[in-house]
Amino acid sequence: MTQVEAAGYKHRWLVLTVVLIAEMMDLLDSTIVNVGGPALAEKLHATPTDLQWVIGGYALALGSGLILGGRLGDRFGRRNMFLFGLIGFTLASLACAFAPTVLALIVLRFVQGFLGAMLLPQGFGLIREAFPPAEFGKAFAAYGPAFGLGGILGPIIGGFLIQANILDLGWRAVFLVNVPIGIVATLISYRYLQKSSPDKAIKIDIFGALLVMISSGLLVYPLIKGQEAGWPLWTYLMLVGSVLGFLLFARLEFNARKHGKTSLIDPSIFQKRAYTFGLAGLGLYFAGFTGIYLILTLFLQFGEKFTSAEAGLGNIPIALGSAIGGTISGAFLAEKIGGRFTLQIGAAVQVVGIALLWFALPSLANFSIWQLVPALIVSGIGTGLIAAPIFDTILSTVEPQQSGSASGVLSAVQSVFSSVGVAIFGTVFFSFALKGQADQGFRSGLLVQLGLVAVFAVVASILPKRIRD
Repeated sequence: MTQVEAAGYKHRWLVLTVVLIAEMMDLLDSTIVNVGGPALAEKLHATPTDLQWVIGGYALALGSGLILGGRLGDRFGRRNMFLFGLIGFTLASLACAFAPTVLALIVLRFVQGFLGAMLLPQGFGLIREAFPPAEFGKAFAAYGPAFGLGGILGPIIGGFLIQANILDLGWRAVFLVNVPIGIVATLISYRYLQKSSPDKAIKIDIFGALLVMISSGLLVYPLIKGQEAGWPLWTYLMLVGSVLGFLLFARLEFNARKHGKTSLIDPSIFQKRAYTFGLAGLGLYFAGFTGIYLILTLFLQFGEKFTSAEAGLGNIPIALGSAIGGTISGAFLAEKIGGRFTLQIGAAVQVVGIALLWFALPSLANFSIWQLVPALIVSGIGTGLIAAPIFDTILSTVEPQQSGSASGVLSAVQSVFSSVGVAIFGTVFFSFALKGQADQGFRSGLLVQLGLVAVFAVVASILPKRIRD
């Protein structure tokens, strides 16, 4: 190791700053639209299905493009792809703000998500290149607070922007937030990001990347449209096609590696039984996490007629609970008793939170958000207990040289199944809310969440007892 490598890149903390800004922009855009449902329904005549696409379409495009984005960073240089994604994401945010119709907004959200997939995978690589090994821990430790802050600020900022209606922008203001942030981040990135050498020997598997995107679409589309269409045969055929598409992708990746060709991922990670089960658990967790907190916001707005700002503030108890759970888990619990048991304890706490929410909902005659606060805090604690160790626990099941591919697939599954959660929970909620039974829609969503948490707890039992096993 040279003296320069040991000391690290001189502007490494600015590199970390812009990478975290990019992560925050993604997190804001993932959650900031949640409180915009009534405004979009009023101004753009968005249907419940449209709302699910506006919210879930972003996560779907992001997740299905992440693996490709990571590979493009290797091929063309992480700095180049980071700048391309950042500028594109900022412009897409601006375009979303001025979308003339809900269809245009949905299309632009897909574009925005795909550009986010070009941007985000470069972050870990840029940090690893900029920091010496001795400072990796300090650099990556900043990710936790950034993720937590992004999740908290999204609905709150979105709610107040819509409520304030600055310059009569209404819902459009939630997309304009990213524009000044993106401009500043681009200027800093252009000036201070370290240059990395592209590897022109890497060939991009375009067919494999398209297969992942198509399979992801075949999974989410029928889940969103199925209820509206009455679940005809084509919805089931698309779901089967999705499974077959992912299996074909895995087979093609194995064959590429076997014959010495470049693959998008290292397919040997799927030979690790615990990792494969961990992927399933991660998908269940993020589908439930994203879905249940989305319909909480929808329930407050469509059911109890909360303003967007009030609905945004309704997320604070969850954020508070998540911070408590994450602190407990990250500070000592996962290290003391191991990742598997921490995840199962988190699932048990979430079940308690679901039960408390269920019993708090019947008394809606004089509804107040305070009825739900204790349950939301408990539910948030369960969420935080799981969120802190889940990635490390799953990644501990693969070899160190496989961690790049394994983490990329984890991130993709996280985003795609967040979109699945929007589709499932949104469909369940609106099937009742459109009949004037928003409370019943929320209760039904709680039952779905209970099922997902129960299966998650079972799947978690396959994971290692301790993160470093």
